Amino acid sequence: MRKRSKRYQNEAKKAVQTPLPLAEAVKKLKSFASTKFDQSVEIAMHLGIDTKQAEQAVRGAVSLPHGIGKARRVIAFCEESDAAAAKAAGAVEAGADELIAKVMDGWTDFDVAIASPKVMGKVGKLGRVLGPQGKMPSPKNGTVTPDVVQAVKEFTAGKVEFRNDAGGNVHAVVGKLSFDEAKLAENIDAFINHIKRLRPTSMKGTYIKKVCLSATMSPSVQLAVE
Repeated sequence: MRKRSKRYQNEAKKAVQTPLPLAEAVKKLKSFASTKFDQSVEIAMHLGIDTKQAEQAVRGAVSLPHGIGKARRVIAFCEESDAAAAKAAGAVEAGADELIAKVMDGWTDFDVAIASPKVMGKVGKLGRVLGPQGKMPSPKNGTVTPDVVQAVKEFTAGKVEFRNDAGGNVHAVVGKLSFDEAKLAENIDAFINHIKRLRPTSMKGTYIKKVCLSATMSPSVQLAVE
């Protein structure tokens, strides 16, 4: 705590240690002192999965009811005939060979990469560049799809990608602190329900062990989840 700001330390004193129902948890999170910028709200879910078992991996993408309050920079690896439509849908760059070469040369000024299955054979060589950044297109999170234009629209609007880490935790942004309580709660509920539907069939025991909410510069609030 000595390394935290006085504002954070004061807020931490107001934090409760017991899990709260969703509405109360959101109200508590929004009660912490405001900052000069609109903080992102993040959710952290600790799952009872065995991360050593590939079939128990939890990953994907989900569109939240009210977005996340931030536009994302999206590129689209697609056939040249689809490039104009992808750009019209919101992609900052679209195409095949030239775009692949640009990324190979080190350009990664984007948040999400979408790819058509028709060009994935060429895009595969970008694994060493995009893989470590978590930007490599994959069918598992909806970034490899024949409907590139629709995917660009969804991810530009804030479709959320997620994947569990080695500790079995899933982290994601679920909105902004400026969202009203009802909208923020709806986003959080939608994300949790989506994770519930992804429960691996091979796992045993408790699936969702702990859920916490926090803003960029606030203490966390534990959420009561059935």
